Amino acid sequence: MPLLQKVRYAGFWIRFVASFLDTLFLALPIGIVIYYLSDGNWFDFSMYQQNIQMAMSGNIHALDSQPKMSIKWELFFEVCVLLVTLLFWKRYKGATPGKKFVHIKIVDAKTFEDINNTQAITRSFGYIVSTLALLIGFFMVAFRSDKRALHDLLASTVVIYDEESNS
Repeated sequence: MPLLQKVRYAGFWIRFVASFLDTLFLALPIGIVIYYLSDGNWFDFSMYQQNIQMAMSGNIHALDSQPKMSIKWELFFEVCVLLVTLLFWKRYKGATPGKKFVHIKIVDAKTFEDINNTQAITRSFGYIVSTLALLIGFFMVAFRSDKRALHDLLASTVVIYDEESNS
């Protein structure tokens, strides 16, 4: 990206929409496949449904017992989502389908060029840090002038509007 071109940072809500679309079109299908591959052993969906029904009827003990979950299948799911995300970032130059749809992409914070593998992996694991910090890592986007989240800071990345896809 020529440095003469003005950079437009992607803010909180556009990134939220992209993330929602990625959850809907990437993570959810992967989750459905893994649920069926695990023969239902990944997550006790019937107990989850029972808890929801109890909560909806006003039962204060609805959350006393939680659905059982297989850590093996959960880790498999997380690794699959990570690999698919990295493949999309590589293939579409810093964009997942959700980011492409809303015309934003991830780039190096200093050069505004494509991110490298180290940045991609650091950013992916940085999501964990952003989440564990009570989601503050994500909300930082709303308050910073460069719209960087904690995982962006850790990976030296920034999310910008993809002006080339708008032309």
